[in-house]
Amino acid sequence: MEIANSTCVLVTDGRKSLFFRNLGDEKFPRLGLLRSWEDDNPADREQRTGPPGRTFASMLAGAGRSAKAETDFHEEEEARFTARMADFLRAQALAHEIGDLIVVAPPRTLGLLRKHYHEAVKRRIVAEIGKDLVKHPVSEIERLIGRTQTPKMV
Repeated sequence: MEIANSTCVLVTDGRKSLFFRNLGDEKFPRLGLLRSWEDDNPADREQRTGPPGRTFASMLAGAGRSAKAETDFHEEEEARFTARMADFLRAQALAHEIGDLIVVAPPRTLGLLRKHYHEAVKRRIVAEIGKDLVKHPVSEIERLIGRTQTPKMV
């Protein structure tokens, strides 16, 4: 994939995000970091306060008890973080701060982002790449994005 000059690239994983602009050309991309975010989101086991609650069954169903479904606080925070990234993209798009946009995220995070994309963001997306690259060095991100043959998926 060729990345045009000034194309913006969001690399995210639901916990950390890197927002770049291509300062190079199509053949030799050079991603310049514009902004980064990192969410302090400990594992779910560290966020829980105790065992799941219990509920009594109704008189019609018998006298049994069952556990209530547990909330995964870690996943909930990842979903909130991803929604904030979609809000950031919306603000950038409406302020005409971004032109073409490439979004790189694990498939699950891409699915969460798509739920929140504004129309102005959808029009700017030229590609979505379903990979987790947020922990890679910038030179590796440039190389991997340049090798990817991923069509627009929005």
